[in-house]
Amino acid sequence: MTSTADAPRSPGRPRSSRADEAIIEATLDLLAEGSSIETLSIEAIAARAGVGKATIYRRWPGKDALLLDALRRLKGIMPKPAGDSVRDDLVVLVGAVGHNIDPRAAKIMPCLIPEVNRSPDHFQLYQNIIQPRRKLMREVLRRGVASGELRADLDIELTMALLTGPMLIQRMLRWHPELDDRILPERIVDNVLDGIRTR
Repeated sequence: MTSTADAPRSPGRPRSSRADEAIIEATLDLLAEGSSIETLSIEAIAARAGVGKATIYRRWPGKDALLLDALRRLKGIMPKPAGDSVRDDLVVLVGAVGHNIDPRAAKIMPCLIPEVNRSPDHFQLYQNIIQPRRKLMREVLRRGVASGELRADLDIELTMALLTGPMLIQRMLRWHPELDDRILPERIVDNVLDGIRTR
């Protein structure tokens, strides 16, 4: 399920960035309109993008690789923690959880949850999308442990769940409408840090 969008190409006709964009946009549009991962087809994507199927297969080996690139686009650029403060870096990373600049994400992401739970392949697709972001948070927490700022016996995987879970459920489900989304990342991080700082 690896993307080939950035893989080296053999000599030949230059690849059209316009076609790449049209294919990604068509994929996201179809998902936002209600197509499931199961029912979404290369044929439908090609028709919406105005390209032939061969054009898609020259860029991606199959639907999963294309979906991976499309959903990564939906998530946007990964945040880049400054590295100066564990607390500030965690606020940046938690603030990015469930945050998507593309309005189609509000229709697409909640619909992926049942598909991820039903299919091992779709679960792996989801993991491939979020793993780089999880790795960043893991590195920040390990840095805090190494510097002595965080407890030496810190359960890093559980701490990541404590940090990301509340933000994700609030942004996806608006679970508590009265919570201020603008300051929620700071509040989550500060409350979790109260329990994991070195005493």
